[in-house]
Amino acid sequence: MNSTGLYGLLLLLLFNNGASQVIIKTLPGYSGNLPFKLETGYIGVGENEEVQLFYYFIESESNPNMDPLLLWMSGGPGCSGLVGFFYDIGPCTFDVENFDGSLPSIILNPYSWTKVANIIFIDAPVGTGFSYANTSQGYSSSDIKSAKDIFTFLRKWLLNHPVFIKNRLYVAGESYGGKLVPMVAMEILQGNETGLQPQMSFQGYIIGNGLTDSNIDFNARIPYVHRMALISDEYFESAKINCDGKYYNRDPNNLQCTYALQRIQKCLSHINQVQILDPKCGNRAPKPYDFGWDLTFSNDNSIDHLVLPTADQECHNQDYSASDVWANNQIVQKALYIRKGMITRWRTCSDRISYNQNVESALEYHKILIKKGYHVLVFNGDHDMAAPYMGPLKWIHILNLTIDDDWRPWLVNGQVAGYTEKYKKNDFDLTFVTVKGAGHTASSYKPKECLTMLHRWLSRRPL
Repeated sequence: MNSTGLYGLLLLLLFNNGASQVIIKTLPGYSGNLPFKLETGYIGVGENEEVQLFYYFIESESNPNMDPLLLWMSGGPGCSGLVGFFYDIGPCTFDVENFDGSLPSIILNPYSWTKVANIIFIDAPVGTGFSYANTSQGYSSSDIKSAKDIFTFLRKWLLNHPVFIKNRLYVAGESYGGKLVPMVAMEILQGNETGLQPQMSFQGYIIGNGLTDSNIDFNARIPYVHRMALISDEYFESAKINCDGKYYNRDPNNLQCTYALQRIQKCLSHINQVQILDPKCGNRAPKPYDFGWDLTFSNDNSIDHLVLPTADQECHNQDYSASDVWANNQIVQKALYIRKGMITRWRTCSDRISYNQNVESALEYHKILIKKGYHVLVFNGDHDMAAPYMGPLKWIHILNLTIDDDWRPWLVNGQVAGYTEKYKKNDFDLTFVTVKGAGHTASSYKPKECLTMLHRWLSRRPL
């Protein structure tokens, strides 16, 4: 290391002393000691560290010294890392079947991604989960600022955990987090190329049911619902012709297009956007993947403000009110070492963040990243109407990659778990995967299949 790099490293180590980290051995709601290593903490970013980002870190349950390190970003923007921890890919979940409104019991997730990887779940952007700012101005964020804050967080986290600097690093996220994933990847690339310390062992990134380009992803919804037999050929052809394929950001003066979309909207009004096979359930509490906007008409780019199932309906059993009760319990916050008085109330997905969605499309970031030898995994539940799999297929096609492995089924225990296609360009490769029968958070619907997918992909084996 040259003298400039060493000086920068010493400065960062000095600057990093304000970070906090605590090993958590037990959690309220779980009986006994945790069978995995959990750490929580805050890391300050921004000018004078006015933004304090909270995180949950779980060491791999296999081989933490050799297994890769994943940084996981939930959707929203504004959905807590606890969503991934308890409802998606983390080591625990709530016993929702027996949840009665009191402190929920915690049970283990046998298909946690921590079986094969070390994972950091982050509360970002500022105002999400337990993250906070010391000033009112500090709460203002945006796509660009959030990506830079997350990169700074990661640098400082690695300096506080030098044993993991050598581990293969992947940036991962789902839903709205899918837009931030390539942006953070770009920050890492530029940081490594300019000699910032530490030099990260960055290998690639993972996107699940992600937002990449609003026009591409949201325009894919109408062709998707036609393909899934939710609208007729007549309705689809009428919309396609009268809207000229532009269903999102359409011309408001085009009355024929408006009429065509209104007929479609009527057909879809009782469909669950995030899993078309599930009942459309009533409201009880905010949950991170029901979008809060009209399927065809709104121009709001937010992709995650959800609706909860009611108890008397056969809904997907992720009861997000359990996390609301658990995370707002004072005993829980004490156990997690949450700083007192920094937030008024924890929310699954915060509606109080001040956030500017100032990057309409992340496609340009992908175009630059494919010039490097990164490995990319893009996966989608094939029953997600809100962020349908046809969107990624379209933007992947725009990248002008070469097909390396033709479209084919991938199997788990001899059964078709979905379909996959692999693309290459020089040393860059991208694996696209559908998860059969899964909705918007694919791993919460098909946990065994998604863990198998991740393990094979990380091992560089064909799916």
